[in-house]
Amino acid sequence: MIRCLLMCLMSLFVFTGCASTHVENREQPRASVCPKDNPVLRHVVLFAFKGGTTPVQVKSVEDAFRSLPAKIKAICDFEWGTDVSPEGRAEGFTHCFFLTFSNEADRDAYLVHPDHKEFGEVLRPHLEKVLVVDYWSTR
Repeated sequence: MIRCLLMCLMSLFVFTGCASTHVENREQPRASVCPKDNPVLRHVVLFAFKGGTTPVQVKSVEDAFRSLPAKIKAICDFEWGTDVSPEGRAEGFTHCFFLTFSNEADRDAYLVHPDHKEFGEVLRPHLEKVLVVDYWSTR
């Protein structure tokens, strides 16, 4: 019984250690802070990649986009992921990037920022189509 309890505790310790490592490897906090009680501007970007784009090339695009919040302080929140919908309505879009800005001026500064333009150079050769939607949200 004690042996079983020790094994369970060891498993919990190992699992917790793995989870902590994962959290430590998460992206750095945003340079800007989103307002808590005010509307925020959401910038949703969907990508469909050209046929023949390799997983390594897709990863380079992901990495380049994920690096932007650390370089562009106007971004106050950021998340991304790939399509997992069972509905089959993604129309070729596989990647969603979700950026949050405090105001239109911050979003506009992001759009013309040199690091955003540099990201476009990484993306462009692999991009089949893009969909962008901006909207105001309250939280």
